Amino acid sequence: MTELHRRDLLKQALATGAGLAAAGALTPLPAIAESITAVRTPDAVPPRPAGARSMKGVPFARHQTVRIGIVGTGLRGRSVLSELLAIDSVKIVAVADTVPEKMARAVKMCTDAGMAAPATYEGERGFERLVARDDVDFVYTATPWEWHVPVLLAAMRAGKHCGSECPVGSTLQDLWALVDASEAAQRHCLQLENCNYGYNEMLVNRLVHDGVLGEVLYASAAYLHDLRAILFEDRDEGLWRRGWHTRMNGNLYPTHGLGPVAWYLDLHAGDRMTYLVSMSTPERGLTLHREATVPGRSNPKWTERYVTGDLNSSLIMTAKGRNILLQHDVSNPRPYSRLNGVQGTKGVFEDYPARIYIDGQAGGERFGAIDQWKATHEHPLWTRVGELARKKGGHGGMDFIMAYRLVECMREGIVPDFDVYDAASWSAPMPLSQMSVAQGSAPMAFPDFTRGQWQGAR
Repeated sequence: MTELHRRDLLKQALATGAGLAAAGALTPLPAIAESITAVRTPDAVPPRPAGARSMKGVPFARHQTVRIGIVGTGLRGRSVLSELLAIDSVKIVAVADTVPEKMARAVKMCTDAGMAAPATYEGERGFERLVARDDVDFVYTATPWEWHVPVLLAAMRAGKHCGSECPVGSTLQDLWALVDASEAAQRHCLQLENCNYGYNEMLVNRLVHDGVLGEVLYASAAYLHDLRAILFEDRDEGLWRRGWHTRMNGNLYPTHGLGPVAWYLDLHAGDRMTYLVSMSTPERGLTLHREATVPGRSNPKWTERYVTGDLNSSLIMTAKGRNILLQHDVSNPRPYSRLNGVQGTKGVFEDYPARIYIDGQAGGERFGAIDQWKATHEHPLWTRVGELARKKGGHGGMDFIMAYRLVECMREGIVPDFDVYDAASWSAPMPLSQMSVAQGSAPMAFPDFTRGQWQGAR
């Protein structure tokens, strides 16, 4: 993506925000044209910039205190702030947002926790002043999606480690820009994927790597979550997230399910995703919800045209010939699920509800509870801080475990659990699925963001 195009996109995003504030509905953002016109060979690997070096296996420097700046203090930003405030050796140095009231709530959270009030940076480009500070070790962003890449690039260019909510980027050009910036600055750029730290996900990861399920053949991952009410609110995510459903037809949110599965399959540690085929159902859910809940055709929400198919399903092949089913649906009534399944030659695990079957187990060919495996395969992180996580953390404690582990890696000066190559590849199904759908479910090759280093140990 050229700098000119990036500036145009940001101007459009800002105009959208202004329109939302005034009218309570979206000004549609321009469609993402990359999938149809700009990318001819999605697996093309650009040359590594001069002087850049791989970030694979690079440890953090030791930090006695981890000093953090937060960009985006809405619901998600303040949720993660709450986790960080419950961890020793953390200092919130600064926060940035376009909404002063939200920043004020974040500042009060810090002072209520006995911490000095962080500096505040207001305005569209306030994050640029935040990342320039010399007392920030890590920049965390929880902004609307279109701002993730600008914040992360600014942080790395200022010499800061950084991390983002998901997805980390929405185009292949931007994902490569993050990889190159991380390698050039020798600073980590992380997808802070909380679902990797869920209790079941970490337990299953140990079962897989201890061989309980045998040789793994395929896995399933998803984000299936009825967000219709949230998407149509006139506040918070309703002010921007629905706009993505007017922009592209594909999987808008791949990482929650895919991140844990990537760990099960040792992606970038002996295997990698090689190509994807994708298809979408018709769009109906958001249109029907609008008809049922938005009165009067004068409401500007009626000018919106939703193009994202309700259910997107993708099949991914890996270099070792293993398969991943990846799905996305936030537009229909259904119980929440990330699928979180894995099949091996000795057995199978499926989640929602959690159940396991091991060949030859007592009771015949019926799923059993996973409780019997907790005593032997509970992850040490959950054993150490699980009680605190359940008390302090969101989403059943996984948010606290994620924040705790990030801080632990920085305090102890060790390699983080994932890196910029994981961040890029876990978000890549967003543009790749759009490319495939637009071309009649044609196979789309995955870029090798590691530039050939995916076979080495993590």
